Amino acid sequence: MTSPATRMHAVTDETAQIVDLVLDYSRRRMLASDTPLDKPISPFELNRLAGRTIDEHGIGATRAIALFEHVLAPACLTTNHPQYLSFIPTAPTKAATAFDLVVSASAVYGGSWLEGAGAVHAENEVLAWLAREFGLPASAGGVFVQGGTLGNLSALVAAREHARFLLHEAGTDAPGRWKVVCSAEAHSSIASAARVMDVDVLPVAPGADGMLRGDAVRAALDEHGASVFAVVATAGSTNFGIVDDMASIAALKQEFDFWLHVDGAYGLAAMLSPLARDRFAGVESADSLIVDPHKWLFAPFDACALIYRDPEAGRRAHTQHAEYLDTLTETSEWSPSDYAAHLTRRARGLPLWFSLATYGGAAYRDAISSSLQLAQDIAREISSRDHLRLVRDPQLSVVVFERDGWSREDYNVWSSRLLESQRAFVTPSSHAGRPNTRFAIVNPTTTFEQLVGILDTM
Repeated sequence: MTSPATRMHAVTDETAQIVDLVLDYSRRRMLASDTPLDKPISPFELNRLAGRTIDEHGIGATRAIALFEHVLAPACLTTNHPQYLSFIPTAPTKAATAFDLVVSASAVYGGSWLEGAGAVHAENEVLAWLAREFGLPASAGGVFVQGGTLGNLSALVAAREHARFLLHEAGTDAPGRWKVVCSAEAHSSIASAARVMDVDVLPVAPGADGMLRGDAVRAALDEHGASVFAVVATAGSTNFGIVDDMASIAALKQEFDFWLHVDGAYGLAAMLSPLARDRFAGVESADSLIVDPHKWLFAPFDACALIYRDPEAGRRAHTQHAEYLDTLTETSEWSPSDYAAHLTRRARGLPLWFSLATYGGAAYRDAISSSLQLAQDIAREISSRDHLRLVRDPQLSVVVFERDGWSREDYNVWSSRLLESQRAFVTPSSHAGRPNTRFAIVNPTTTFEQLVGILDTM
């Protein structure tokens, strides 16, 4: 017999019904082949349709799941839809999505070896596989964090701590202001990390093709000297999918003392494909890097792989110390919480582990290659149309283009019409003050015919 205090945690007929309701909905959603794009609705409409759901007595699981399925979920965009082509989409495999349920159902804690050794072992196998793919040494390692913003922040915190450590060892004073060099087209998370850390960003102009090169970085290093503790190279910019010239940037490490961080949140996954691998020469020299599996490695939200060449540098920067944590920190065991700006963590790398273990790396290479090829195919189609113009030739799977004569408002109207008709989610963008739009392709089920159909609406 259960009491009111234990009702929510006891295994009863009620909880069995709740589990069945949730699993039934999850199964139908995961196996559906016709899930619509869906679209946001106004706060007024959501309030009207959903009504009050939280009170002292509960509305019951049956009504709650029905509200989610028929009111709340349709007001959320389906980010893994093949015609969701804005920002950077997600396209988790069926195995990864299914196993995400297992991670929650197992009550796995992924912060320490003591509490989650099996999960940490599996996550570390994935990180080791990625490190090998990127040319890092066997001693490299890291952790899965929430997303690219936290990954970049954690890497830069480790970079600054490493610089401080070297200055301390040399008996040299720290500079008045620490600085980080990056492309003027680097992701906004670099500037965000710098604000949190109270350091300065030195944005360097890339070439006309969007690539940051070593000669431009050299000028910044010459000017600012030892105050630069890190240089960030981008391996696939979010807006254009441009890969910086990492080899020429990495070559500067022979003359200057800086930490090389590679922000590959979106694009570094393309290195798994033989169609793009050559673009990433130099990444093997990185001191740290990130890649987001929830983007182009087909994992569910949220997961960013942060990998250090020397994991001890990450551990030195991030290990938290407290009396109740001594049992974790006074050991050589690998605890993921020691390698980023976090403590409590979900074992968010497990869905990717399960998917890779299920399908194998070759399936990932094929899926990534299909998006790379599709980007080239649709770019040629765009170039063949008199009223359309590529802003830049695509390097990876982001295709940016303009429609002659269109203002920002024209793009807005067109984008809204596409979503309202449930044809596609393609948002306006801009570059150098000119409006444009873009296809961000990561879903291997997106087809050339679907993209051509969108172009036909312009």
